[in-house]
Amino acid sequence: MRKMPPSREVQRERRAWAVESDRWTHERHIEKGYRIKWGYVAIAYLVEFMVIGASLWGAWLFASVYSDGDDHAFYFMLLAPLVYAAVELCRVPLGILARTQRSYFIRALAIVGIIFAAGVTTKSVSQLGEMMFHPRLMEASKTKTALKDAQADRSTIDNRISAADARVAQYTTELDQIEKRAADNAAQLSALPAQRCEKVFGTNSRGVRYQNLKCVTDPRTATLSAGVAKASADRGVLTKDLEEARKARAQLDRGAAERKVADAEQAYRNAVNRSQLHSFTAMVYGVDPIDVSEQQVHAFLRIFVFLPALCAAFASTILALCAVSVRKTFMDEDDLGAAVNLEATPYMLESITEALKQNLEPVLPRPNREAATGAVIPINRPAAGAAPGMNAANQPGSQPILPAASAGAGA
Repeated sequence: MRKMPPSREVQRERRAWAVESDRWTHERHIEKGYRIKWGYVAIAYLVEFMVIGASLWGAWLFASVYSDGDDHAFYFMLLAPLVYAAVELCRVPLGILARTQRSYFIRALAIVGIIFAAGVTTKSVSQLGEMMFHPRLMEASKTKTALKDAQADRSTIDNRISAADARVAQYTTELDQIEKRAADNAAQLSALPAQRCEKVFGTNSRGVRYQNLKCVTDPRTATLSAGVAKASADRGVLTKDLEEARKARAQLDRGAAERKVADAEQAYRNAVNRSQLHSFTAMVYGVDPIDVSEQQVHAFLRIFVFLPALCAAFASTILALCAVSVRKTFMDEDDLGAAVNLEATPYMLESITEALKQNLEPVLPRPNREAATGAVIPINRPAAGAAPGMNAANQPGSQPILPAASAGAGA
């Protein structure tokens, strides 16, 4: 398909329309006294929406983790972040108002509002920063607690081994005593005479004679039998306690305690190496990451969280402030856009006067030397009230008289 060249009339109209639009926009900016660069404002709003979205998403995750499955608590925890998001949305308009308002009171109010909104943003962003470091810090805290427990277990292993050995020895001694007592009772019981039985004759109440067999046991037999039974029961209880004490003693191993401490130290070192905050703190203080204290970590956490939060709080506001170009209006500015300084007024007037003299020299009539010699005599004399130095040639309506020869030639 053959392409047709563009119409020149259309191009002229487009150029004229663009020029007219630019002129109208420029005049409107001059009339308002400021100009807003909406591209920068759009970037500022984009930053605001990103901060608000991240804050709301972080609040949602925070509520889902710490609400413990309670729906009412979950939604209660989301009310304040919604209000914070609404406050954060006011920072960019407040920044524009602080630049465009002519009243200093309104500007002061806008700046106060910016500070308040930046405080809310700092809180939200600092919470996001703490949530970013929280999992690694919790892992490091848990492994450090396990390391402390292992070290405490190792430091008390000797005392616990001594106590376990004493307990085993005590149970063993008591069991030996019970065995000895049971053996003595059994020996005494076996040494007792056998049961003695004899026939008993008698008459009952009805006068009938009867005959029975009566066995007589030694009275010491019951006592010795009870002692043997008690010794057997005590032997069972002590045997069970002795087994448990021996098992507890078997678990108390110095080598196992050392290995447990080594494993806990390795787990803690791995957790610290995965924690970016511990690495930065160790780099700042010049120590090993595993030797960083909790106070140093939290001191660096305040810097590492609140400082970026402050930067994020004021970044979009500063961009909105810089997006406004303030200029003087047409009432206190000339057409060229330059204000007149009172001290430069005499110099400017002098330069203007010199320029006018130079421009008017070719236009003004030059004085004729022949008039001074009598060659040309003006018809009209200067009036009595005329200013000295002004000749008739400069008077309005005056005409010079040409010489006779010239007049005759002209006739």
